[in-house]
Amino acid sequence: MISLSAAGIVAEFDPDCGFIRGFCVTAGRPIAPLHRAPWVGTAEKMPADAAPHLAGLEGDFFCAPFGQTGPAPLHGWSANGQWAVAAQSTASLRLTLNHPVQGADVSKELTLRDGHPFLYQSHRFTGGTGAVPVANHAMVSLPHGGLLRFSPKRWFETPATPLESDPARGRSCLAYPARSVDPTRFPAKDGGWVDLTRYPFGPAHEDFVAGLEHLGNRLGWTAVTRPVERDLFLSLRNAAHLPMTMLWHSNGGRDYAPWSGRHRGCLGVEEGVALPMLGLSAQEVPDPLTAAGQPGLLLLDPAGAVRVRHVIGAIDWPSGEPVAQIALHGDHLAISGEAGARRELPIWVGFLGL
Repeated sequence: MISLSAAGIVAEFDPDCGFIRGFCVTAGRPIAPLHRAPWVGTAEKMPADAAPHLAGLEGDFFCAPFGQTGPAPLHGWSANGQWAVAAQSTASLRLTLNHPVQGADVSKELTLRDGHPFLYQSHRFTGGTGAVPVANHAMVSLPHGGLLRFSPKRWFETPATPLESDPARGRSCLAYPARSVDPTRFPAKDGGWVDLTRYPFGPAHEDFVAGLEHLGNRLGWTAVTRPVERDLFLSLRNAAHLPMTMLWHSNGGRDYAPWSGRHRGCLGVEEGVALPMLGLSAQEVPDPLTAAGQPGLLLLDPAGAVRVRHVIGAIDWPSGEPVAQIALHGDHLAISGEAGARRELPIWVGFLGL
C-alpha cells in the first residue's frame, strides 16, 4: 500500500490492480463512504475464471476498456495489472501501468490538496490506436440506503441484456434494453416502474443503468446522500469529455461465488464514456451521442496523448437530504440541498478543464 495525505484527507493506493483504498475525509468527524467487498482481506479463494481485480474489490479503480472482455480481463489491464511508482510525494503519486491498452502507454496521477475534501485523479494515454471505452469505478457503501441526484441527463438507459438473466444464478429488477427521461420512473422487468434516485430499489438485485449528460452541461456531477450516516459522496467530471454516469446496483442479486448473495449495499458510480454499454443507443446509426457531438468512446492519439480526469469527494451532510444543485463559484464548489442545506467547498478549479 502507498499512503497519501493532506490536511483533512487521506487515501491509500494499491499498485495491484490500481485500487484506491482507505479514502477518508478526516476534517471534523471521519467520513469514509467507499465500499469493500466482504471477502477482501480474507483467505477466500476466488473462482478460477474470475478477473484478478475481483479478489480485492474495494474503493475506486480505473477501467480501460470498461466492461469489455477479450484479450484483457474484465475492465482491462488498468483494473487488473500492476502499477509502478514513477514519482511520489506526501500528497501526490504518479504511476505507470505495466501493460499497454490498445497500444497506448497508460499513466496515473493522484493528488490530494490541503483543506480539499477531494481526491483528484488523472489517467494519460500516450499513443495507441482506435477508440476505447473508459470509466472510473468508485463504489459507494450504502448499508442503510441512499438518495441519488445527478447533473441534468438526456435520459437513462439499460444495456441490451441484464447483468443476471439466469434465475439459478441471480436476478435483476430493470427492463433490458429500456430508456426513460425520468429517473424516478424507469421501466421495471415485470412491468411498472423503478425509482433510480433511491438505493436500493429491490430486495435482492443486480442491475446496471447509465445516464447520458444533457447537452451543454459543463460540470457533470453525481451526489449520493447517505441519510443514516449523515454524509455525502460526490463525483465530478468534465461532462464534455465524459458524458455518461453509469450506475451499478449490487445488492444481493448474485448467488454464485464469490458474491453468494452477500454482496449488498454497493452502488458503483462509474463516470466515463462507453457507448457499447447502451442497449438501444449503441444500435442506432448514427448513435445519439455522436449525433449530438458527444463522444461515445475515448479516441486515442497515435502521435500524442489524451487524458481522463475525475474527482471524488466526501463531506459531512448533517441534514441527510438529497442534493438539489451543484455549481462552481469561483474557486469553490457550491452544494445546495432540496431542503435548504448549503455548503461551499474549496476545489482545484482548473483540474477538470472547465
